[in-house]
Amino acid sequence: MDDPYMPFCSERCKLIDLGNWASEKYVIHSPLTGEEEPEEQEPDENS
Repeated sequence: MDDPYMPFCSERCKLIDLGNWASEKYVIHSPLTGEEEPEEQEPDENS
């Protein structure tokens, strides 16, 4: 395949995708490690 826009369908789609990454609409989260795992919170008695 000799598609200049690969993996996108067009230049427009490529620019939209790039804009989404640049504006942080897309993010890649790193996995949590032992120390970073959120603690389970006790339910609030008032709710």
